[in-house]
This record gives sequence, structure tokens and C-alpha cells, in this order.
Amino acid sequence: MDEHQDPPPVETEEPSDAPPPVSESDAGPTTAPARRTGWMYAVAGAVSAGLALGVAELLSGFNLSTPSLVLAVGDAFIDVTPPSLKDWAVDVFGTNDKNVLIGGMVVVVLLLGGAVGIVARRFIWAGAAAFAAFGALGFWVGTDVPLANTPLTAISAAASAASGFFSLLGLRCLIERGNLKSEPDATGLSAPPSSGRRAFLAGTAGAAAAAAGTAVLGRTWTERSRIRVATREEVALPGASDPVPDPTASQISSAPGVSPLVTPIDQFYKIDTALGIPTVDLDSWTLSLTGLVDRPLELTYQQILSQPMVERYVTLACVSNPVGGGLVGNGKWLGVPLRTLVEEAGVRPEGTQLIGRSVDGFTVGFPTAALFDGREALLAVGMNDQTLPFKHGFPARLVVSGLYGYVSATKWLSEIEFARWEDFDAYWIPRGWAKQAPIKTQSRIDYPRPGRMNAGPITIAGVAWAQSRGISRVEVAVDGDDWREAAMPEELSIDSWRQWRIEENLSPGMHQLQVRAADGTGRFQTAERAPARPDGATGYHTIHIHAV
Repeated sequence: MDEHQDPPPVETEEPSDAPPPVSESDAGPTTAPARRTGWMYAVAGAVSAGLALGVAELLSGFNLSTPSLVLAVGDAFIDVTPPSLKDWAVDVFGTNDKNVLIGGMVVVVLLLGGAVGIVARRFIWAGAAAFAAFGALGFWVGTDVPLANTPLTAISAAASAASGFFSLLGLRCLIERGNLKSEPDATGLSAPPSSGRRAFLAGTAGAAAAAAGTAVLGRTWTERSRIRVATREEVALPGASDPVPDPTASQISSAPGVSPLVTPIDQFYKIDTALGIPTVDLDSWTLSLTGLVDRPLELTYQQILSQPMVERYVTLACVSNPVGGGLVGNGKWLGVPLRTLVEEAGVRPEGTQLIGRSVDGFTVGFPTAALFDGREALLAVGMNDQTLPFKHGFPARLVVSGLYGYVSATKWLSEIEFARWEDFDAYWIPRGWAKQAPIKTQSRIDYPRPGRMNAGPITIAGVAWAQSRGISRVEVAVDGDDWREAAMPEELSIDSWRQWRIEENLSPGMHQLQVRAADGTGRFQTAERAPARPDGATGYHTIHIHAV
């Protein structure tokens, strides 16, 4: 090296504001924040879906022409459900089957919302598409609801979808803002991740409260609107020109556990295809008699009330009722004899089928001859000395003795049409139930209940029914021994069930109790066990008692 050559420059370290490098082992996996927040996206989607449902319910409460999208989807689901699945639901859940369906639908929507939230974490457009599809489905099924207003249904579906999407968008922003706060800043420090979670949880709680609040408020407004529009409370029913006698002589005294002779309204079974109770505006409601008649009729509610009224005790039974089941009840009905209206309309000889149409589109059908064979058949407007309750068909329904409800008992009636028997099948017929559905003779043990009880003297009691034929005899057998006749009070009517009782002394041990009844012609019910489908269950009601 030349001694005069300048020495090479020495590199000196300049001060820097940059943080020292961090090793990969110190930094931790790069996907940790993603794993930490994955559940948040699912919760955001579920809560947003719940808010969409709540907004739809709220809007349906503003105007009764705006259908509940939840109930509309449920009704559409019921229409396409296989009969075997419906039978299973009724067998397992009984009259709570619709509540279970609605609850299940809500759970499914929340789960789908959670899945949408996870997908929208990377693709927000997917969230927008999912809620748009939700709105389109609601509109599609909503417009198929009778009495629905199409523009209002469109507004409800759009508002519901928009509220769900913007809720998801807002909660997604809170999650991402929390992720940014948890990343190191220029100083090498980071905000506590809990602050981001707190903001998200606060937003989620607010959206969930809004979802629950709108749903509850919507249901409440719907009920109030129904009462306001239907004006049921303002109806003054006329007195009956042909009242029924006092039922005291037909009641059993001192028989524990036996069903009341007249079933209280709050205990009367309710079976129908509608998830929600249809609401009828009396100012616009009419009942039409159409089809194969000489003089079609259209009657307002007041015109119906001006007709001569009769009172009748009639027991109604559901074809789905199993042997010993509770889908049967006896009511005191006020109404106009159907024969009076039919004769005024002048049904033609070829009009061999009466079709009852509900405001919600449900139909029944039974032979026109049933109106002229002496049985009780009413256009009912009152039940148990009250205006017909909403859930039992206000403003008017059909009550026909001796026929199962699925072919005769149209609630929320809007039209009676006459057609040829072969030209029309009502709602349940294509779904596997018999078109001819006369009620079968049945009996039931109400007391004692199956299980343990004290040995010694007991009263065995219950009811038996064979509407339009009456009950002439009830017999009980214990442990397969000879049949013994039960005591019965005076018959209320051949269209009502009849209470019965018998005394027995049970020794300690297991015992089998059976009951059978004979109708007014003396013919006993069959012992053969058969399921409800297609035309009603048969067999003796049998219970087992452990006397101790």
C-alpha cells in the first residue's frame, strides 16, 4: 500500500429510530390474530342475521298487510314437507310442533348467518349477496301469503336484508379495527387486544338487543293491530232463538280428573296449518257461497249476525288424535245452521261437495249430503258464550258434527263453494289422508293416570264420543277380566262426548285398565289397533297402574 494513499473510510453506525429486528421465534405465528378473531366473524354474522329477522317482524307489526317473513317461510316449508315428517312432528311435539318449527328455523338462520360472517371476513361481497338472497326469498314467499300487500312485502324484505348486511359490515369494521390496535406501532408497543374485543362485544350486544327488541315489539304490535283491525272486542253477539239446555244433569259429580263436560277455551285443542293466526278486517270481510248454486250469496258479518241463531253442543276431534289422546274437545257453539244458507243459495244436484276456504288459503271438503242428513252443521260465530276467539277462527268457522276437522272445520272462513265430488281434493287429501272422514267411536280413560297410585278403592273415569250417533254404553275391563258397564249421566246431545265412571278395588301390584264404548246404534268400537293415518286411529285405550 502506498503510504501517501488515504486509508479506506471506516463505516460507523448511524443512529436509527427503527426498532431492532425481532426473531421469528419472538414474533410468534403470523396467523395468531386471525385465529383469535375467527369466532368474532361468526358471531357478527349470526347477530346480523338475527337483526334481519327482527326488523322483518317489526315491519309486519306496522301493517297487517305486511306478512311476517319468518312465518311465511315456515308456511312454505310446511307445504313441501313430506307427510311422514309432519306425522312424526305431531307425534313427538303434539300441539307444540309449530313452535318447535319456528324455533328451529331461527336457529338455522342464525347458524347460516354465522357461516356468512366467516366467509365475509375475506369476501364482503359474499355477505352482501347472502343477505340479498335472504331478502329475495322473503319477498318470494311473502307475496304468496293471502292478504299480503306486494309493495309493503318488498319494502319489508329489502329493509330486513339491508339491516342485516349493514350490521355485519359495522361489526366487521370493529373486528378489523381491533386487529390493527393489537399490532405493534412505530414505537414497538401495541394497544391491549382486550380494548378491541370490548368494542366488538359492545357493538354485538347492541345489535343483539336490537334484534330481540324488534322481534318482540313486532309481535306485540301485530297482536294489538289484530285486535284493533278485527274489532272482535266490539262485537255484540245476538241471543239464540234455539238455546241449549243447562248441562248440569249431564255432568258427573265427584269424579276426580275427568275432562269437563264443556272444554274451556284455553284448554280446547288447536290444530291448523297456519303458523300465524290470520287477521280479518270486519269492514272488508265477507262470506261467499259460490260454485254450483243457483243464487250465489255474499254476506257481511252483520248480515250473518242478523240471521236466526241456534246454540249447539258439538264435540270436535282431530284425525291425528291417537287412541287416548287429547286432540278432542266439546264446545258450546252459537251460529247459523248451514242448511239455511245453502237452501237460500240453492245448491244444484251436481254440487255434491262442500268446499270451505279459509282466508289463508286452507281448504276442506265434505259431502253436501251431510247438510241434509239431520246432523248439526253450523256457521259458528260464538264459542262457550263468547265471540269466537281469534285462534279458533274469528270471525266465522264451520262446525260439522260427526266429521273429523281436517275435512270440515274450516276456521277464518271466507268462502263456501260447491263442486262435484270428483272435481276437487281439499288440502289434506293429496297429502295421504282419506277423503271420506266420518268420526270413529272412541273412549278415553282420564283418571287414573298411568303410573303409581295407592291400592284400594278407586274411581276410574273418562269420556267417550261418537258424534252424530251418540254413546249408549261404556265398559271397563281390569286385568283382562270381564267387561263391566260404567255409569253415565244423562246424555247432553248425540253430538257431544259423554262422561262415564266406575268404581274398582285395586290390590297391590301391576294392573291393566281398558275401556271401550258403543255408539247410539249399540255398535262397539273396534279393538283393532290402527294409526291415525289415513282416517283416524282405532283400538281400546289401555293404561297400566302400579298399585302400592
